[in-house]
Amino acid sequence: VVWSPGVSTARPRLPDFLQERLRLKEEKKKQAALMKALETPEEKRARRLAKKEAKERKKREKMGWGEEYMGYTNTDNPFGDNNLLGTFIWSKALEKKGISHLDEKDLKERNKRIQEDNRLELQKVKQLRLEREREKAMREQELEMLQREKEAEHFKTWEEQEDNFHLQQAKLRSKIRIRDGRAKPIDLLAKYISAEDDDLAVEMHEPYTFLNGLTVSDMEDLVEDIQVYMELEQGKNVDFWRDMTIITEDEIAKLRKLEASGKGGPGERRDGVNASVSSDVQSVFKGKTYNQLQVLYQGIESKIRAGGPNLDIGYWESLLQQLKAYMARARLRERHQDVLRQKLYKLKQEQGVESEPLFPIIKREPASPSDRLYPEEGIVVQPGPSSEPEAEQDAEAKGEAEGEAVLMEEDLIQQSLDDYDAGKYSPRLLGANELPFDAHVLEAEEDTHRLLLLRQQLQVTGDATESADDIFFRKAKEGMGADEAQFSVEMPLTGKAYLWADKYRPRKPRFFNRVHTGFEWNKYNQTHYDFDNPPPKIVQGYKFNIFYPDLIDKRSTPEYFLEACQDNKDFAILRFHAGPPYEDIAFKIVNREWEYSHRHGFRCQFANGIFQLWFHFKRYRYRR
Repeated sequence: VVWSPGVSTARPRLPDFLQERLRLKEEKKKQAALMKALETPEEKRARRLAKKEAKERKKREKMGWGEEYMGYTNTDNPFGDNNLLGTFIWSKALEKKGISHLDEKDLKERNKRIQEDNRLELQKVKQLRLEREREKAMREQELEMLQREKEAEHFKTWEEQEDNFHLQQAKLRSKIRIRDGRAKPIDLLAKYISAEDDDLAVEMHEPYTFLNGLTVSDMEDLVEDIQVYMELEQGKNVDFWRDMTIITEDEIAKLRKLEASGKGGPGERRDGVNASVSSDVQSVFKGKTYNQLQVLYQGIESKIRAGGPNLDIGYWESLLQQLKAYMARARLRERHQDVLRQKLYKLKQEQGVESEPLFPIIKREPASPSDRLYPEEGIVVQPGPSSEPEAEQDAEAKGEAEGEAVLMEEDLIQQSLDDYDAGKYSPRLLGANELPFDAHVLEAEEDTHRLLLLRQQLQVTGDATESADDIFFRKAKEGMGADEAQFSVEMPLTGKAYLWADKYRPRKPRFFNRVHTGFEWNKYNQTHYDFDNPPPKIVQGYKFNIFYPDLIDKRSTPEYFLEACQDNKDFAILRFHAGPPYEDIAFKIVNREWEYSHRHGFRCQFANGIFQLWFHFKRYRYRR
């Protein structure tokens, strides 16, 4: 070692914890050396055996031995194997593999590599198994979520059906109470709103007239019943029920005010509108349309928002509350008149009476002294601190207030009477070219003769409930199931001339046909559909009932002819021929092979003036 001046040879100082570790290691070595120096040969042999066993134990654990095999030795084992702890060498297998020339060390290294590969493969297998279990759990969770969603949809459907059932029961109870003469106000309102969807039912009076004569308790019950109907109808007719609620609450407030004023108590306090101008306010509101009242409502709201030192807030808010009730009445009145006009228009169309197109019926009324409006808002001024005139005057609001007013019920009745006196309800005479294609025209003599026969039949039997046509239709409808529907698509026959047309007037026979549909559960449909999601329905058969009550030759049986459809080979034309005075009639059906066995429902007969042709199509089953 060359020493150079100026270079320090001192070793760097170690940290305290490293110094402590080195010190403990030195002490441990000293104790082991002292123990080895003082031990006897027997103790030395036992120590080495224990060390060897610990080494073997660790080796066994690494090889994957279980706890029950850990205590086995070459001398102590239940197998009687003196080389149990030694490595087994399969010499023949090594020779077959061509590695018998390897020494023991190379074989151990090879076995270690094989064990390591097996351990890694086992870990991969365990990982794949865990992934499969995790995917299975996720699939089960998804199936559970789908099942929950499906159950939620079913529950929603059941809930809707339950609400619909309660609504139908409420309507049925209303009908029963009306029939027994103990109708409640909600029954009359429900009948009124249901009559709007019925073309034959007409309600002449506005719905708010049903509140006349009711007490406070009756109106409170009516408000609760209206809320029940609004919940059951789920948003249907919500505007009607909301307007009726506003009007009913306004009537309740008026009745309570009258009761309180009659007792001389708190009803004497000022409610915003002075009694001296209350009648003038009502006369201004009365007869106005909804649009006019809405303009007044917006004017009052803007005035309240603007405020002012001399503005009586209580007066204008009370006026606003009354105006809401008048607006609700105006909405119901205009809706009622629209419904009446639509039904009158449909009735005139059905009777062939020429009528003007639908439009609001309005009339002009001269301005009355009570229509002197408050500037901008059009409201009568209450005497007092809030009656100071404004500087500006709005001509448009005044013009609307003096403008159009909707005809009331008495005016509509008078207009209907005038139209009746003018002959506008008499049917118009139609020409031969204006008749529809399938119209059945009767001569006056033939109609009189048929009427006399019906009267004679009534005198003999005393039963006038069913006509001949009604009996025919009742017989044709017998046994009609849920999987059958009425089939009335007729094919026109052109260029057909009859030799007896100059002697008898040709006419079309009446008919009542049914088409039978159902599901075909073949292998494909069974694979791709189930009962919750069924396949499309297909036509499985037809039932034709043709009425020939007035055949001239009663002995001739009607016939049917199956002809090919020119434009589409998947369909065919089924034509029926009977004889005078009936024309041929044809229908377009599915072109498939018929099942002519009576066991499968085939019927072809003519009895009591009814020709019946019932048949089903053949079902082809796949066989290997």
